[in-house]
Amino acid sequence: MGSLNVEKKWVFPLVISSLICLFLLATCFNMGLVSSLHTINQIFNIFPFRTNQTSQGYAEKKFSLSPSPPLPSKIPRFAYLVSGSKGDLEKLWRTLHSLYHPRNEYVVHLDLESPAEERLELASRVEKHPVFSKVGNVYMISKANMVTYRGPSMVSNTLHACAILLKRSKDWDWFINLSASDYPLVTQDDLIHTFSTINRNLNFIEHTSQLGWKAEKRAMPLIVDPGLYSTTKADIYGATPQRSLPTAFKLFTGSAWMVLTRSFVEYLIWGWDNLPRTLLMYYTNFVSSPEGYFHTVICNVPEFAQTAVSHDLHYIAWDNPPKQHPHTLTINDTNKMIASGAAFARKFKGDDPVLDKIDKDLLHRKNGSFTPGGWCSGSPKCSEVGNLDDIKPGPGASRLKRLISRVALFTTLKQNQCK
Repeated sequence: MGSLNVEKKWVFPLVISSLICLFLLATCFNMGLVSSLHTINQIFNIFPFRTNQTSQGYAEKKFSLSPSPPLPSKIPRFAYLVSGSKGDLEKLWRTLHSLYHPRNEYVVHLDLESPAEERLELASRVEKHPVFSKVGNVYMISKANMVTYRGPSMVSNTLHACAILLKRSKDWDWFINLSASDYPLVTQDDLIHTFSTINRNLNFIEHTSQLGWKAEKRAMPLIVDPGLYSTTKADIYGATPQRSLPTAFKLFTGSAWMVLTRSFVEYLIWGWDNLPRTLLMYYTNFVSSPEGYFHTVICNVPEFAQTAVSHDLHYIAWDNPPKQHPHTLTINDTNKMIASGAAFARKFKGDDPVLDKIDKDLLHRKNGSFTPGGWCSGSPKCSEVGNLDDIKPGPGASRLKRLISRVALFTTLKQNQCK
């Protein structure tokens, strides 16, 4: 009987405790677990490819800044800026045709130094072109910007194009800036196919923190860019005194030509913290700011630093040590360009025979028409838009894949990433 009384004594507290535990468990499930599962799904959605190779810390930082976008479609889209200056109308028009694909978005710009006649002619060609007018994916900046070589007005012009492209379309995945002196070494089908197989968080931006002579010659001098306030083009000029190197952030430098993800471009334009604006003001007085602004931003933000691949996907022939300008490429450079595996090359003179060779051997482009792709329909070829999802890669895709695999490996091993 004594034993029975002891057992009965514990029944009531046991029942009450069980009910409380069940209540707390149900509350946690309804309020916490569902939220946790949602958060986990959001994190994994950020990295549709190779999630096992990316640290969870980066994903959490990304999630904390903005909602995760939906999973991207299998076939990527590109947003291009193709810019030029006085005398570049025909070069820009040729480059635009070599790059064109109806899936992509394009902004073209002839700066304020270009005669009004050239800018009006470009606007007329874009408006009257049967494919451009039908698809509506080529936009000309009609209110031209003054752009000074080596000045921050080049950065301003690039950000202007980025803002236009973000406003015009929600569908593109990477932004690519080119000049009228650039030319593709692969077809757009090659490029689209290759990028459909890689992590869509990768930013291709050649960079280094080893400033060398640039610390004294570029970072410390103060300059003024007349392109920010004058309608007449003039070179940058120096001011005194010089300044010391910054301590609030680490400087990086590299190529002015980039392939940037939409998420990073959104960060540059919208800037949910103040770093992009702070650095934009700092680089206003920096020599050759296009070769430093984007690089310093990406490498000083941990969530984006982990996405930086130190290559610009260009073939550029420099002197050693490099001079102010690269070599102008000729037909003698063809084999080196092809062997590089690069998607683009620069710089070229207008209508140089090497461009005809690239058209014939690499792009299969004829008579000034578009570079043919799976989308091409009608007679003559590419006069009508067919199936946009019909992607037909060629040998250029294999070359580009090998290059990206090699430079992405260094990124995975963190051998040259934001160092």
